[in-house]
Amino acid sequence: MTGNVRLRNGVEVPALGMGTWNMGDEPDRRAAEIESLRTGLDLGLNVIDTAEMYGSGRSESVVGEAIAGRRDEVFLVTKVLPSNASRKDVPKSCRRSLERLKTDHIDLYLLHWRGSVPLQETVEAFEKLRDEGLIGNWGVSNFDVDDMQELESVTGGDGCLANQILYSLDHRGVEFDLLESDRRQNIATMAYSPLGQGGLLLRNDTLAAIAEEHKTSLGQATPAQVALAWVLRQSGLIAIPKAGSVAHLRQNVAAREIKLTADNLAALDRAFPPPTRHVALEMI
Repeated sequence: MTGNVRLRNGVEVPALGMGTWNMGDEPDRRAAEIESLRTGLDLGLNVIDTAEMYGSGRSESVVGEAIAGRRDEVFLVTKVLPSNASRKDVPKSCRRSLERLKTDHIDLYLLHWRGSVPLQETVEAFEKLRDEGLIGNWGVSNFDVDDMQELESVTGGDGCLANQILYSLDHRGVEFDLLESDRRQNIATMAYSPLGQGGLLLRNDTLAAIAEEHKTSLGQATPAQVALAWVLRQSGLIAIPKAGSVAHLRQNVAAREIKLTADNLAALDRAFPPPTRHVALEMI
């Protein structure tokens, strides 16, 4: 079973967290989404990831309602848009996120992707927020190897705690260099969309065949659980799949019970070949 990831600030978090992309978009699903997040907390999944971009703040609002009265249990992650990453706008965005999240601090505040604002300016703004106690730590999202090297070169850039990137069986390019590069710098990787997008990945015959070989406490394993177990096999990596219902959430949790065999991994390598050269970072 997959355990915890120790961040370089000494904090331990579970390798399986909860994403919230698209949460809050459909009002009739709000209650189910909140129940899913609260059930995840009950089961120890205390990493919740969101962003000001998601639903123009609606996802943060859902999270704020879900964690009401339970803030101390949560390692809360949200992200600032690159258009708001200036010295002047970062604190404004942070305070708006805090208001929607109904909390006085964010545990990890990420730059959502590279924009036109110089990294030095954004880092200075993040450090100021940390000094003020509005955030615990900061990091980045969708940064490739060259982006991370540039970040390391700016004053204070070594304060980066995590890099959140697209990583799944059908998006393996980061295995060639980025995963190891961040690992050497003791920067945690957060994998978003670990089950791919649109369901195409989960209809793969190899995944289906491997699922037939495994069972979990919920019964027969599913292709989605195998795909998630494959991501979670990486050490020092946090996966943040979204689960809009309690049933889906419990399926994600049960995926931690799957131990893929060497034959399983070889079959997945044949079906989804690992990269043999640098691949530009993919984003969704």
